[in-house]
Amino acid sequence: MIGIILGTRPEIIKMSPVIKECEDQGLDYFILHTGQHYSYEMDRIFFDMLNLPHPNYNLDVGSGTHASQTGKIMLGIESILSKEQPEVVLVQGDTNTVLSGSLAAAKLNIKIGHIEAGLRSFDRSMPEEINRIVSDHISDYLFAPTEMSYRQLVKEGIDPEKIFVTGNTVVDAVHQNIEIAKNKVDILKDLGLSPKEYILVTFHRAENVDVKERLEGIITGLKLIKDYFSLPIVFPIHPRTEKMIEKFDFSLEGINVIPPQGFLEFLQLEANAKFVLTDSGGLQEETCILGVPCITLRENTERPETLEVGSNVLAGVNPLTMLNHAKNVVREKSWNNPYGDGTAAKLIVDVCREVSK
Repeated sequence: MIGIILGTRPEIIKMSPVIKECEDQGLDYFILHTGQHYSYEMDRIFFDMLNLPHPNYNLDVGSGTHASQTGKIMLGIESILSKEQPEVVLVQGDTNTVLSGSLAAAKLNIKIGHIEAGLRSFDRSMPEEINRIVSDHISDYLFAPTEMSYRQLVKEGIDPEKIFVTGNTVVDAVHQNIEIAKNKVDILKDLGLSPKEYILVTFHRAENVDVKERLEGIITGLKLIKDYFSLPIVFPIHPRTEKMIEKFDFSLEGINVIPPQGFLEFLQLEANAKFVLTDSGGLQEETCILGVPCITLRENTERPETLEVGSNVLAGVNPLTMLNHAKNVVREKSWNNPYGDGTAAKLIVDVCREVSK
């Protein structure tokens, strides 16, 4: 039996091809949703939209400090793993759910498969960096998305026989869900937008929105970019970002602020944007796959492959730097996707099938 543990919407997206592959192969598996960011009830529509079976278990742990949230998730996971006794547990990425799932499984002597292993920002002030490093070093099967992440794991002393270069499941997810989106949503029509005639922006990281000077820099940069390109800036605003903008009394006049979107709607917005500005890790990958230039509002990234192929640039939060990068990215040529050919889920599940026989 395979245990699939997830807790945030990005994890649901990147696990969706793995879940579908388990279904296609008729394997014995279960889904455990920790509810790290949202309650299971709020995510129910997400599973329906992506044509996924609903989780077998949900913990609904909600938010909290890193320690309290991690502790709650570990307690809940431990109870379910003790009951189900899977041969292998799969976790994806770098969240507190990943850390908790890995630790709980390790303590119960259950094998761990870490999907998206080997990513490093080399910034240990980021909680995600700690989570991914710990999970990598206690996992039994490390599913590295690229050769670069494989080399990083070997450099850290991990046995190469534990590492499998699979590509990234986000490629599978983007290809599968862009087709689903065509039949279910038409957000451009709903918003009155034309392909490549708007700029998409999203940012929510604490280091950007909780620091007044950084948040002000981003907003100033967005307004400079809007004035230069004379195109609408579409901004699905994250609740945390909205709260801090109100707290600091900043104005978003001239920016098209819209509510947070579902994954399929957002995927359509991404695929048709002239370029994207973001502080999200996952969007750096998705834009690379979709052939859309990305400007990352950070000083570092755990997705260096995107920098290497030229789909992404690091701009930080300096307004003029943001504008200069925006001018440059629209002149860039196409690039080759470094994240694989869309067969990552099959490769991962094939390894797990051998373990769970």
